[in-house]
Amino acid sequence: MILSRYERMIAKRYLLPGKGEGFIFLVASISLVAVMLGVAALMNGHAIIQGYGGQLRNWQDVLEDVRRTPGVVSATPLIEQPLMASYEGRVEGVLARGMRVADIRANPVIRSKVIDGALAELTPGSDNVAIGARLADALGARVGGSISLISPQGQTTPFGTVPRIVSYRVAAIFEVGVYDYDKAFVVMPIEDAQTLLLMGNAVGMIEVKTEDPDRVGEILAPLVPRIGAQGVITDWRQMNASLFEALEVERVAMFVVLSIIVLVAVFNILSSLIMLVRAKTRDIAILRTMGASRRSMMKVFVTVGVTIGTLGIVLGLILGAIFLFFRQNVVNFIQLITGQNLWDPSVRFLSELPSKTDPVEVAAIVLTALVLSFLSTLYPAWKAAGTDPVQVLRYE
Repeated sequence: MILSRYERMIAKRYLLPGKGEGFIFLVASISLVAVMLGVAALMNGHAIIQGYGGQLRNWQDVLEDVRRTPGVVSATPLIEQPLMASYEGRVEGVLARGMRVADIRANPVIRSKVIDGALAELTPGSDNVAIGARLADALGARVGGSISLISPQGQTTPFGTVPRIVSYRVAAIFEVGVYDYDKAFVVMPIEDAQTLLLMGNAVGMIEVKTEDPDRVGEILAPLVPRIGAQGVITDWRQMNASLFEALEVERVAMFVVLSIIVLVAVFNILSSLIMLVRAKTRDIAILRTMGASRRSMMKVFVTVGVTIGTLGIVLGLILGAIFLFFRQNVVNFIQLITGQNLWDPSVRFLSELPSKTDPVEVAAIVLTALVLSFLSTLYPAWKAAGTDPVQVLRYE
């Protein structure tokens, strides 16, 4: 829609309040803010191959087979076993994770999140381990301290099975930001884990990462018949089924809420334009007598409404980006003001509020807001274009 010079001038004039039009301007401003708010509110691998009975004995051959599979980015042998850890009389449930030293040091999640100590001290036979920050706080353990891991898989005696208790030195403390990891993980060389759990040369599982997580089932499908006799393949959807169902429900609910906010803003734009048309009836009549066409009047008021909606969208994108960047600071500030813990890691699973922008969803919300803003201008613009200058100016 191309506007002439005088149409642009009139549209600009009607966007700003004139004498006695403060209320109309206020409603239009609220509409802009509502659109703005509506737009603004918007470690594990992808699969594991688990051995039957918790042990994958022929894992070297399986590992090579997985790595040769097209679409697989990496495959890492692991041992994960729930155990008990004690330190100076304190006892906590932990998840011991055995990894090859090269994999530990190459893991960007762990390597970049070490807050004390050094991963370089984790070598086979050194009896050194790395633990999560929240586990360290719960036990009161620090780098250089010694924690004991208690495994129920001990030696069998005439009096029953004696739990196996092994002491390890804390060489590093990490904080990856996932509550379950930071509260429970004890990372050690895979050789030490095999010794602790009496597993010989076996591993517990192989963690697989693919080039496309959404196609993980399709990528790993050829492996199923070859690995079926030794273990089972479980992808990330199956491992986190309940969590993703809850997130999907929340996602739909948030989209409905945002749509309602935008819809309210659209009605505000509609009402403000109707009031503007009624306030400008005399001006419209004069413009019509001076030669302005009905089409020009419609273009003027459509431009006013769309401009309000567009400004709200642009400011909403800016405000949304600012909130995303400072999201944790905002949460901390609200917690400080209210005294309430809004983000409990034990409930939310994550230590900080995460953020991942989906360009498709943002584009959908922006397009929806823009289309609704345009549609809301049609009726007021049609009413303005239908003004009869003879009737309006009869008694002037």
